[in-house]
Amino acid sequence: MEEVRWGIIGCGDVTEQKSGPALKKIKDSSLVAVMRRTAHLAEDYAVRHNVASWYDKAEDLINDPKVNAVYIATPPSTHKKHTMMAAEAGLPIYVEKPMALNFEEAQEMIESAKVNGVQLHVAYYRRAMPRFLKIKELLDAGAIGELRTLNIRLSQPVAKEELKPDSVPWRVIPDIAGGGKFLDLASHTLDLFDYYFGPVEKTAGFAMNQAGYYQAEDNVSAIFRFANGVQAAGNWTFAGYHEIDENEIIGNQGRIVFSSFNEKAIILENQKGKTEINISYPEHVQKPLLEKVVASLLGEGESPSTGKTAARTTKVMDKIIADYYL
Repeated sequence: MEEVRWGIIGCGDVTEQKSGPALKKIKDSSLVAVMRRTAHLAEDYAVRHNVASWYDKAEDLINDPKVNAVYIATPPSTHKKHTMMAAEAGLPIYVEKPMALNFEEAQEMIESAKVNGVQLHVAYYRRAMPRFLKIKELLDAGAIGELRTLNIRLSQPVAKEELKPDSVPWRVIPDIAGGGKFLDLASHTLDLFDYYFGPVEKTAGFAMNQAGYYQAEDNVSAIFRFANGVQAAGNWTFAGYHEIDENEIIGNQGRIVFSSFNEKAIILENQKGKTEINISYPEHVQKPLLEKVVASLLGEGESPSTGKTAARTTKVMDKIIADYYL
């Protein structure tokens, strides 16, 4: 492969700024086709983003001879289906997070890619963003000494669109999303700490719906033990009073505090004092990871987010919310 020629299945909101334009800005990468079930929306996206071809059926995009790599940006309920279609056509895949509805589906996707000899990457793009790589650099350099524990807190008020029971967003419909906003948002944070600390070895959690605005869980708590010995606790609520977005890593010589989703300064406190580190998000937040994915497809590098790494995060989340859905 001398150039990666992308086709997007599901050219919705996430592809407008976060990822789609980046595919055309990366060396030896281009966007040649898009697909959306609603034909006029697919055509509109193609016109606005100067994409040569558009389709309203996934199989037509996959069979387009110009396409040699597929980006799946549909809701999780169709990730497995489209991944296997692309793999069976011999096309490498970049799929949105969370990777699948559950760990079983994730394993099937990995196996399909393996059997068909294609690469499978997942859009946990924080693994490549400068802001989060700086935190990894601090941890690896021993800036807070030996790592001890981690605290994760995320709180959000109920969104206005979630107050209408007949038209709630797909992200809080379990049959489409696999769960609620815990899977959509906490997956980013949990995957990031898998990158920092290694796999979670043991976890337990509780999930419930307190506010009653939709079927999915809206309040989750969990405890973890990572492969490196760090123990952790997390709390996520999506029907709270105000916004909280804070991760605190505690070592024996300091701590690091940072946010998963906003651009507040990273706080480093240790024996040298308190330091604020400001690193902005890139224009297209997925571009740093997509650069690594393209390099991997061209045989010139590796991606830090693959089906194998992403499936670990799905497995952890399955464990945490299992009792609620069973």
